[in-house]
Amino acid sequence: MANVLTPARLRLGVNIDHVATIRNARGGEHPDPARAAQIVAQAGGDGITVHLREDRRHIRDEDLERVASATGLPINLEMAATEEMLDIALRHRPHAACIVPERREERTTEGGLDAAGQHNRLAPIVARLSDAGIRVSLFIAPEPRQIEAAIKLSAPVVEFHTGEYAHAEGEQVAVELRRIVDMAALAAKNGIEPHAGHGLTYENVQPIAAIPQLAELNIGHYLIGEAIFCGLETSVRRMRQLMDEVR
Repeated sequence: MANVLTPARLRLGVNIDHVATIRNARGGEHPDPARAAQIVAQAGGDGITVHLREDRRHIRDEDLERVASATGLPINLEMAATEEMLDIALRHRPHAACIVPERREERTTEGGLDAAGQHNRLAPIVARLSDAGIRVSLFIAPEPRQIEAAIKLSAPVVEFHTGEYAHAEGEQVAVELRRIVDMAALAAKNGIEPHAGHGLTYENVQPIAAIPQLAELNIGHYLIGEAIFCGLETSVRRMRQLMDEVR
């Protein structure tokens, strides 16, 4: 595989799941995820990420079409590797589908997908999504064996789970950052476009954003949380500014 070219501009994908979480806490239609998508577009976001979970705890099926219709930004559908989610992805044809691990009892995605251990399960799903023209991403830990699995699966994109970096303290921060730096280089060397996300904030995003091979960051919970205090447009613009300062 040829090396992936270093992207000139680091893209920001904004996960709007937790706008729907707030809506669902009370029922009804407010706040509207589709309106959130429009604000993200106005604020300089490059894409919208939504995670349709098995239990529909935030994004609902009908949100997919409404969000896609509300803005021209590409939609990144986070999905479990199940036949139900595959059928939904093939029906809606989002720009991208990021395959993530999913357990009903977890509050959020707690770790990376074991692509190395689930090759036979993932291979037909990756193939069918790719055949439909959907860009496939695997949400993995920054580990060589997981990148090797992505190569075998012919996945064009990997998204590194940055939770270990985000939660690290002291000297461990540099250790976790180095893992992501090295794996981003390894992915790009093998023709895979590397992305990153999970637990990124204003305080910790810049060392990740400065990694030259990374093409996209996907950030959600923190931006929606900050939006409570300053508004969604302001929170997205601030993150965009911090990313641009180091690229």
